[in-house]
Amino acid sequence: RLRVAASVDALNFVPSPSARAINSGRTNMVGALVPTLDHAIFARYLHALEEELALCGLSLVVATTGGDLELEAKRAQDLMNLGIEGLVVSGISRHPEFEKSVRRRALPVIGTSYFAPDHDVPTIGYDNAEIALMAWEHLVGLGHEKIAILHGPTDTNDRTLARVNALRARTSKEAIYVQCDLRYEAAADCAKAIVNDATGITALLCASDVLALGALFGLQSIDVSVPGAVSIVGMEDLPASRTTSPPITSIRLPLDQMGRKTARAMHIWIEQGERPSALKLHSELVERFSTCKI
Repeated sequence: RLRVAASVDALNFVPSPSARAINSGRTNMVGALVPTLDHAIFARYLHALEEELALCGLSLVVATTGGDLELEAKRAQDLMNLGIEGLVVSGISRHPEFEKSVRRRALPVIGTSYFAPDHDVPTIGYDNAEIALMAWEHLVGLGHEKIAILHGPTDTNDRTLARVNALRARTSKEAIYVQCDLRYEAAADCAKAIVNDATGITALLCASDVLALGALFGLQSIDVSVPGAVSIVGMEDLPASRTTSPPITSIRLPLDQMGRKTARAMHIWIEQGERPSALKLHSELVERFSTCKI
C-alpha cells in the first residue's frame, strides 16, 4: 500500500472524473442558467444555490444567457453535453429547442424567480404580479396619484413582463410607463427625463433595485429631492439600497431561501425521482426613507 501511494505521488496521478462518470453513470453536476452575473440579485441567489447543493454532494455549473432565449437553448445544450443531472433556469419562457432537448433527455428542470403553479416546469419563487402591486399600493397609500413606472425590457424577461402587466391592469390609462436598459446610467437618464417632461410626477415605481438606484443618482445629480419632490420605490432589496442616502424603500425578495429550496428540491428529484411541486415564497415591503406622504 505504501509503495502504491509513493508511486501515485511520484507520478502525480489523479483519478479521472470522466472515467468515474462512465463507471458510475453520475456526474453529480447541476447546471444553472441566468441572464447575467452583473447584478447582485443573481450572485446572491447562486451563492445560496451552490452552498446548499454542496451539502447535498452536488456541484454547480453556471452559464449566462443575456436574456436571449435562443442563446439560452444553446447554453443549456452545452451544459447537457457536460453531463449535468438537473438544470435550474430563470422564469418560465423557453425556446422550442430548449424544450426539445430537455424532453429528449428527460432532464429535471426547475424554474425560479417565478411562481406559476400550473406550468409544465415546477417553479420555486415569488409572485411577480403580487410584488409589483405591493409597491404600487405603498405609493398610493402615501397619497401619490401621478406615478411613473420605470421598468426593464419586457420582451426578454417574463418576470418584468408579469410585473408590468399587473400594474397596467391596476393603473389608469394616464399612468406613465418608461422602459429602459437594466443599467444604472440608463435609469438615471430616464428618471431625469421623466421629471423634466412629465408634469406633476411625485413618485417613481421601479421594477428593479438597479433602476431605483440609478433613478436616485440621476435625480440627485439635478438637485431633485428624494423623497421631498419625488418618492422612489424599488424591487429586490439589494444591499446597496440599504446604504444610499436616503436608503431605498424596496420589496425584499427571498433570494437566499429560493436558492436553498431549489437546491433541496433538485437533489430529491435527482436522487429519488420525486418531481417537486410549485412553491411560492414570501416577499415583503421594507419601508425606508426614499418614500414619504404627500
